[in-house]
Amino acid sequence: MKVMVSMEEFKGQPRLPKFAVPKRYDIKLKPNLTTCKFAGSVAIELKIVADTSFIVLNAAELSIGTTSVSFTHPAAHSSNSKQQVLKPLKVDVVEEDEILVLNFGDTLPIGLGLLTIHFQGSLNDKMKGFYISTYEHNDEKKNMAVTQFKPDDARRCFPCWDEPACKATFKITLDVPSELVALSNMPIIEEKVVGDLKTVSYQESPIMSTHLVAIVVGLFDYVEHLTSDGVKVRVYCQVGKVNPGKFALDVAVRTLELYEEYFAMPYSLPKLDMVAIPDFAFGSMENYGLVTYCETALLYDVQHSTTADKQRVVIAVAHELAHQWFGNLVTMEWRTHLWLNEGFATWVSYLAADRLFPEWKVWTQFLDDYTEGLGMDGLRESHPIEVKINHASEIDEIIDSISYIKGASVIRMLQSYLGADCFQRSLASYVKKFACSNAKTEDLWAALEEESGEPVNKLMNSWTKQKGYPVVSVKVIKVKHKKLVFEQSRFLASGSHGDGQWIVPITLCRGSYDAHKNFLLQTNSGTLDMKELMSDESNLASAWVKLNVDQTGFYRVEYDEDLEARLRNAIENKYLSATDRFGILDDSFALCMARQKSFTSFFILLNAYKEELEYTVLSNLIKISYKVDRITADAAPGSSVASFFIELFLHSAMKLGWEPKPGESHLDAMLRGDVLTALAVFGHNLTLEEASSRFLAFLDDRNTPLLHPDIRKAVYVAVMRRVSTSNRFGYESLLRVYRETNLSQEKTRILSSLTSSPDPNITLEALNFLLSSEVRTQDAVLGLAVSREGRETAWTWLKNYWEHISKTWGSGYLITHFINSIVSPFATFEKAEEIQEFFASRTNSKIARTLKQSIERVHINAYWAQSFRIELQNHLAWPIERIVQTYGVIL
Repeated sequence: MKVMVSMEEFKGQPRLPKFAVPKRYDIKLKPNLTTCKFAGSVAIELKIVADTSFIVLNAAELSIGTTSVSFTHPAAHSSNSKQQVLKPLKVDVVEEDEILVLNFGDTLPIGLGLLTIHFQGSLNDKMKGFYISTYEHNDEKKNMAVTQFKPDDARRCFPCWDEPACKATFKITLDVPSELVALSNMPIIEEKVVGDLKTVSYQESPIMSTHLVAIVVGLFDYVEHLTSDGVKVRVYCQVGKVNPGKFALDVAVRTLELYEEYFAMPYSLPKLDMVAIPDFAFGSMENYGLVTYCETALLYDVQHSTTADKQRVVIAVAHELAHQWFGNLVTMEWRTHLWLNEGFATWVSYLAADRLFPEWKVWTQFLDDYTEGLGMDGLRESHPIEVKINHASEIDEIIDSISYIKGASVIRMLQSYLGADCFQRSLASYVKKFACSNAKTEDLWAALEEESGEPVNKLMNSWTKQKGYPVVSVKVIKVKHKKLVFEQSRFLASGSHGDGQWIVPITLCRGSYDAHKNFLLQTNSGTLDMKELMSDESNLASAWVKLNVDQTGFYRVEYDEDLEARLRNAIENKYLSATDRFGILDDSFALCMARQKSFTSFFILLNAYKEELEYTVLSNLIKISYKVDRITADAAPGSSVASFFIELFLHSAMKLGWEPKPGESHLDAMLRGDVLTALAVFGHNLTLEEASSRFLAFLDDRNTPLLHPDIRKAVYVAVMRRVSTSNRFGYESLLRVYRETNLSQEKTRILSSLTSSPDPNITLEALNFLLSSEVRTQDAVLGLAVSREGRETAWTWLKNYWEHISKTWGSGYLITHFINSIVSPFATFEKAEEIQEFFASRTNSKIARTLKQSIERVHINAYWAQSFRIELQNHLAWPIERIVQTYGVIL
């Protein structure tokens, strides 16, 4: 191994040098929740494995002096040796690389040693590293100390080898105010109270990565339960808020037991704590044995939470507990393999939710995520699932829909191809083999390949190592017999040509789900004799053909006109499953947006969904309707698709009504609010009137049954749609409700509604409110989805406050929400150029990819609007009734 002799050689490197390997950390911390400072020390048992006079590890935002560092050679512990303590000649903190370089001058002895460092730091307000979160207790504002180390912020709490492959054991001791609860990864073994302080010592942890170390100090109540094999599970909440934690507790206990069976491996720690944190940038974090959550992801209040909130708790808990095996016990070797942790946990969280609550049909709802992944990966500025990380600053930008959702989708596709039983056996084998160590993507493929006998590595490399995905076009040709001809090419939302070839698991049915065929499309094209699918010649001419059955494959499908007409008929006659109706709709919309399909044909397809009642399909249709409304208004100012979509959604709204029905399904309960929100956005007068009436009743009585939590968001949006500078009552009333409630879920509902007003002045006022001290930092992004009328106001606001926004949110991934939410909805080339010019001198590595993606979306929208204008002009000679009938557009 090369011996580095100059500190300069350590700068700008993607990884730490490997001449020292940590084995054990003994960490002592003393946080001061009043001054927001902390002091600490760490004694790291490490092994010098190559000649070096340097020790290089990670540290950031810590104060470390030359005299506070020492290295003790283990020979000192022998009775025949004199203790040898080495002091570094120089201690350098390289801020841009977040490394601590210790120069000892002389070559360090090969073998074990003890590195001791004393340090000081600040409890920051950035929701990363060791930070402060605020809460109220007995009407008094208080601080709690919380850690958030993923992906690479343990270095902000203590000097360490802050890389996932550098696993070690951790012994933690805390000095904290005696009245507070102090939690860490392991159970407490001793508490010593001296005056107002107590020293809390914890059991030593099993081997784990630094990003999984966790500490929480504050005032808490808890509820607890034991799993069937004796693991103590607790949910910690603010004092007086334990009841909303009981649902998550039950889910956690059942999920741990489920995973122990699924992975054929017991949970590896003696306890599992889950904590609700008021200020939390991520939805949740899988710290080993001490899982942290934002309050909305852990707490479910029967009286005030929505059905969707309940489902979110289940998915969040199942996701983080999956990491206890897949991420914590077996850890990615490097951040290139981040997707393996997050994609897998996303996929298996749905598997767990489906096992626990089969009546929820959560796999149909996975398609909401799946579509988000397809949307991002349809951009030229997407990235492969596996991304080479060259610097720590690049990590935040790959915590996105590709790593989580495309990752989960290709795992789902592979499981569907290999079969559920084979897939589960392979995972159990993989977890057993790599327990307490690190693994790469290829290690999982090898386990699956060994069990299945299939060429998994070759198959999956085409999905993980190149960006994008294919659109598979299918058409019927008649030679001697009718044949289906398939061709694959990269799908790009811009409609432009893209390179790439995939090994595509094709699934298809013809005329019935009993007549199905599976095969791998390994080349750019292929054929299939239709007789292989149906022996009855009389039905060959009219039977529908559906590719990508149940949307298990991560690709889009384009049908020829004849096949598309048959599918429309199948939708109208309810021959297809909800997931397949969803897939046809979503693919058709994407092709229309990419200008591969006309608006005319897309609106004709939409007519087939007039009697649609399934949540999965309608929720996607509602999202599509908002985009179509925005683009048509941009393309032809004064035009409107509102009446078309109102008619489309009224059928389901009439069926669902405003009140929950006894015994109604989980999905109907979630759908009601979405449909009513859509009708409010499109200006349906009866919906706006009813919402106003119910809101007034709610202002008089916050417990009125007239405003069930499932419809509150819809009512709040409806109220805001009638707010203007001259009619501020609804806006001011919502602010009053926001200020009076202590429920996080209620606050987030209001924040996500405040910018719905069509009045730009009200939108500006609402945006300014997001920046006020009344809104928690992580919640500000909830109000960025402004009304169509408020887009220009939001863009001006973003420019005016960019310096403040960048300073407040720029250190984490939340900054990307400001750009994506405000920039992406525009639809002119001129605006794209303006955006590019503004950010030309303001871009950094944390926002570069998001900015490029957002500007690409503006270009896509602009081309789409242009296409709509051309199509509309080509039909100006038509009678107005024909235009309305064809497009759903009123001129």
